[in-house]
Amino acid sequence: VQLQASGGGLVQAGDSLRLSCAASGSTFSNYVVAWFRQAPGKERDFVAAIRRSHGNTYYADSVKGRFTISRDNAKNTVYLQMNSLEPEDTAVYYCAADTRTILSAVRDSRGYGYWGQGTLVTVSS
Repeated sequence: VQLQASGGGLVQAGDSLRLSCAASGSTFSNYVVAWFRQAPGKERDFVAAIRRSHGNTYYADSVKGRFTISRDNAKNTVYLQMNSLEPEDTAVYYCAADTRTILSAVRDSRGYGYWGQGTLVTVSS
């Protein structure tokens, strides 16, 4: 599967953005999909994930209540709606996917074999 992340940009604190992760080349509904982010000089951190069956979702504590992950399998796309953005949310956001990700590994970047190219989100104060 090939992943294409988009939707990043420069916004002010308190604004909203919606990121998209579009997939091609495979049946996207079979994949667990996650968003990770990497700020300058920091490690890549888990943001959110959505499972293929039942659409169960998982969030990092830092974004819970502000970010929402969703998927539209008909469009082969996963979205990350980001509200009440904070300067600390500034990072390159990556989408990742895999068919083999187990429940205990949804927050672990090593659980995903397919990655998009990243989209930059900059939040000014």
